[in-house]
Amino acid sequence: MQFDHAGVATDDADGLAALYETAFDAPVAHEEEFDGLRVVFLELGNGYFELLEPLPDADDAVASYLDRHGPGLHHVALATEDIEGALADARAAGVDLIDESPRPGAWDHEVAFCHPKSTGGVLVEFVEH
Repeated sequence: MQFDHAGVATDDADGLAALYETAFDAPVAHEEEFDGLRVVFLELGNGYFELLEPLPDADDAVASYLDRHGPGLHHVALATEDIEGALADARAAGVDLIDESPRPGAWDHEVAFCHPKSTGGVLVEFVEH
């Protein structure tokens, strides 16, 4: 497993993308609308920033997160070549899972999330490209 991306909740993906591109030399690598979100991936070395902006009238987890916490770090994603194995290993280690099995994610990846209550308060995502 290796670091893949940091997900950042924002209500202004364009503004934040422009800042990150200028300040961190992180150009836009991919963007799409997915599951009630505008998702913008910015390339940074061997990983990405994933900007998550809820679409108007979206009623999803990121919109709720922004309402409760405001903009900021939403999750950390770890890339794996075997997402089913990663879930099994996490489960065996006592990690509570939000997703018991992988589901479709942005950029045609398979994803699954671990519950932050069992990972030190960090929402951890497994992603298989």
